[in-house]
Amino acid sequence: MAELLTSEGASDTGREAVELARLVDEIEALLEKLETHSMLSGEHDMTNCYLQIHPGAGGTESCDWAQMLMRMYVRWAELKGFRVSEEDIQPGDEAGIKSATLYIEGEYAYGLLKAESGVHRLVRISPFDANKRRHTSFVSVFASPEVEDDVALEIKDSDLRIDRFRATGPGGQGVNTTDSAVRITHLPTRTVVICQNERSQHKNLAIAMKVLRSRLYQLQIEEKEREIATLEAGKKDIAWGSQIRSYVFQPYTMVKDHRTDYETGNIQAMMNGELLDNFIEAYLKMQMQAVKK
Repeated sequence: MAELLTSEGASDTGREAVELARLVDEIEALLEKLETHSMLSGEHDMTNCYLQIHPGAGGTESCDWAQMLMRMYVRWAELKGFRVSEEDIQPGDEAGIKSATLYIEGEYAYGLLKAESGVHRLVRISPFDANKRRHTSFVSVFASPEVEDDVALEIKDSDLRIDRFRATGPGGQGVNTTDSAVRITHLPTRTVVICQNERSQHKNLAIAMKVLRSRLYQLQIEEKEREIATLEAGKKDIAWGSQIRSYVFQPYTMVKDHRTDYETGNIQAMMNGELLDNFIEAYLKMQMQAVKK
């Protein structure tokens, strides 16, 4: 319709109608954005976010699924104008990734992505199975806010185990030839953070400590406020019965969030990051209703 109205010879009234329709679309998009932001009133919802992705049950399948999810989040962030940095990527032995830590910079990045913490389940015909059988894979996602250095958070040196080792996977000169990679284990919580992307061990240690502070602070918030739903989702076994969302590629296409029952059949748009906002908004609305009750 718009093409007809803007074609040569179209009336001024027609052009005005097209312009009005465009303005209406812009206003609707702005109202949707404001509505979403109104649901993000948490202390750290406006902050940047660390997003950690780990494959679970499923072997190579899950490693491949982890990489697919990482791509989905990167595409989503790019569509929103957010900046994404790969703080640490560990490639899988055959395909995909063993783990990934993304640093996502943007307004309300954590407030939005906290809805993604939990186990994500994939059902598809395996590209790694010569018999073309259907496989189920699991990946856990954990979002935590960026924490400033002046935030009160006690981390005792005695509670940390720091291991230094040689980086693995792709890397430039100096990355894979020295013991520059760092793994920090917080013993009381069994929280493990690995960073190996930088050539300098000092830089990797600094980044790993920043990610660790973020994760520990997230745990502290949840314990203090007794809002442990996200924590439990992040700590559940990455396997059957613990998923927050299912992605089905065969025999039909569907993505369904088991917390909100929101679903879509457009799997391609979902994996391109185009529909993730719909799932996030459904989750935020559910949380708002729970608070009102």
